[in-house]
Amino acid sequence: MNDLSFAVPLWVWAAVSLVIAVMLAVDLIAHRDNHVIGFKEAAVWSGVWIAIGLAFGLVLLAWQGGEVSSTYYAGYLIEKALSIDNVFVFALVFSFFAVPDAYQHKVLFWGVIGALVFRLVFIFVGAELLQLFFWTAYLFGAFLIWTGYKMAVSKDEEVHPDRNIVVRLVKKIVPTDPTFHGGRFFTKINGRRVATLLFVALVAIEATDLIFAVDSVAAILAITTNTFLVWTANAFAVLGLRSLYFCLAGLLRRFGYLHYGLAVLLAFAGVKLILSETPVGKLPIPLTLGVIVVTITVSIGWSLFATRDDHGDHGGTTPGTGSAGGAETGPATGPATGPATGPAAGSSSAPSARSRGTEPN
Repeated sequence: MNDLSFAVPLWVWAAVSLVIAVMLAVDLIAHRDNHVIGFKEAAVWSGVWIAIGLAFGLVLLAWQGGEVSSTYYAGYLIEKALSIDNVFVFALVFSFFAVPDAYQHKVLFWGVIGALVFRLVFIFVGAELLQLFFWTAYLFGAFLIWTGYKMAVSKDEEVHPDRNIVVRLVKKIVPTDPTFHGGRFFTKINGRRVATLLFVALVAIEATDLIFAVDSVAAILAITTNTFLVWTANAFAVLGLRSLYFCLAGLLRRFGYLHYGLAVLLAFAGVKLILSETPVGKLPIPLTLGVIVVTITVSIGWSLFATRDDHGDHGGTTPGTGSAGGAETGPATGPATGPATGPAAGSSSAPSARSRGTEPN
């Protein structure tokens, strides 16, 4: 597979990794106390993360030129768009377990770290496979097309985090108390260290994102197999995921047709990946970038236009169903709340096919 190739010194990898670590530290310090993150605060932080992601593209432009920069932007945009789909499922997971609003940001912070680790592993494995075995492009391409199809036709499927095989395995291995104990993932009961319901919610988030990481990385590998570009596009898109959740969770009903746009992008990435190993070759980056921008714009515009008369409670200040005062909620207020109580409940776009990763195999 012919692709962009340029030397990336070890110190550049180290510098970018340091920047990412510093941003994670800043995010942790800024939200070290347990408080409900409102829409305004989330919007400001989302603006900061997006600005940093876009600024890195300018750094690439000055360092390696327009083709590298535009390739990065194409990867960043498709990852950012797919991350919106994550928000739908995160909202339902929080709703299912009735996670108090004040503790959701803590779960998402560690969820973001897990997402970065998963993607880093998949990026290097996937890129290596595509470089060594040309036929893996057909497999990845077919997988993306199938995922896009399932996303388009399976939007009404419910998510059942308690059925997730990883969550069930953790409950069997780790002693678990089915209640919340403040913002703690672990606590001691009768001298025995046990996991709390907040930890179970974190496991559900991580298990769900593990599935998300597969098609997200496959989609961007259809654009480029340059591991530096794939990693940085993923990292800068995922870093803002927590703020994006608090921005959009209360407005999910307004994005009823976004999943169709995401389905088109996944299918397009699959076709692009397959074509790269045919006489057609890789599609031009300007064309790829144009398809991504137009698809996202049309699907979001279509969603907002279709829900222009919807004056329901979109809030935006408290995305979850739990309340800070309910920190000691028992099991009766966990799964019993069900997905229907979440901010995305009743949405015209319930979790897409990507959320099927929360079902057991």
